[in-house]
Amino acid sequence: MPTSRRMLLKNAAAAAAAINLDWTRARAEAETVRLGVIYDLTGPFAAGGSVASSVGTQIAIDLVNEKGGVGGKYKIVPVAADSQSKPDVAINEAERLISQEKIDIINGIYASSHAVPLSSKVEQQKKILWITTAVATAVFKDKNLHYVFRAQIHSDQYGQAFASFLTEHAKEKLGIEPKDVKIALIHEDGPYGVGVAAADEAYSKQAGLQIVLKEGYSAAAPDLSVLVTKIKRSRADVISHAGYNPDITLLLRQARENGLHFQMLFGNGAGYSQLDKLRTSFGADIDNFCNIDPVPAQLLDPAKLAPGIGDLTKTMVERYKAKTGATDVPPHCSMGFNQTWVLLNNVLPVAKEKYGGFDPEAVRKAALDVDIPPGGTIQGYGVKFFPPDTPLSGQNERSTPVVMQNAGEHISVVWPTNIRTQEPVFPLPKSSVYAT
Repeated sequence: MPTSRRMLLKNAAAAAAAINLDWTRARAEAETVRLGVIYDLTGPFAAGGSVASSVGTQIAIDLVNEKGGVGGKYKIVPVAADSQSKPDVAINEAERLISQEKIDIINGIYASSHAVPLSSKVEQQKKILWITTAVATAVFKDKNLHYVFRAQIHSDQYGQAFASFLTEHAKEKLGIEPKDVKIALIHEDGPYGVGVAAADEAYSKQAGLQIVLKEGYSAAAPDLSVLVTKIKRSRADVISHAGYNPDITLLLRQARENGLHFQMLFGNGAGYSQLDKLRTSFGADIDNFCNIDPVPAQLLDPAKLAPGIGDLTKTMVERYKAKTGATDVPPHCSMGFNQTWVLLNNVLPVAKEKYGGFDPEAVRKAALDVDIPPGGTIQGYGVKFFPPDTPLSGQNERSTPVVMQNAGEHISVVWPTNIRTQEPVFPLPKSSVYAT
């Protein structure tokens, strides 16, 4: 009998321990938020800005967790996925995160060619897709999405910035009327490039600028010399190029080899925002090229932003440099950080406190409540999402890009004029190998 009693007590203790372990595990899960994070960590997009975006996202997660997590209570547990610069892998990884990892919120996405199919897939399953970096307007336009959100700018805004800059500066800088400025629009043929080129075309025509060439190509093309010849024959004054790092490198190399000259080249984010990569390949050849993209946060005047934003930017910059060893912090870091920061600080706390949890419905409602005025984020713009049943539902209506210029080893803002940090150098100086 004593032996039976000891066995009974032992079994009871084991059962109690198991219950306690289950309770502890359940409590731990209840006190965390599992966040799917998808970026291209390998493949050509990795060096084109995707890794920089992922580092920015991780810095935002680290800072929130160091303060106790969302609302000071719920730690973020990132579940990372590598989309490998391939749309089919991105779709498969999103499906794995949702069905196997039971993730309700997916954050990230660098390439628009991934964002377009992913947005419909995630929307169908009524999970949250929080896009940090991909810009194609086609992700949202006339889709009436309810579970997909993007605080980032969209590709139509690249065209607005491009046409506005030329309209403002053609007469003063080039000595000709805007209607006499000849433009070549070249682009990779995925959703990103097509979207930017379409916006460039629409807003350039609206401004009366003269489009002499519009040409797409595969980002994986092994030779772009025929395209270079077409640009030469068009006698374009200004080139607008939407491309990724590998094809930009190929185009610029063949442009120099074939004697292509122009008055200015405008990049449109992606590979053109990876200044350190371009400088490694081309050195001073890329000096004074312009680039349209969301601003790298460190270029803004903190005095013109909400209190505390300047300190937040400083922390992000310090951590990025420490993590990567980079001397210059690309715009993609700010994109990954900024959009993730908004999700973790302006959406998830409201989802929990006001709508009762971190489930997709609660997060969706909380996102639509976001109302950050201009100057309230590290990239200068505010955040307010277009509501359902509008042409761009889910897109941030307050996002804005800037025109930047490669000023030696660093980047300067040259448009809009009210926040510029340098007078634009336009046209390219005669010292440039590409100058007309």
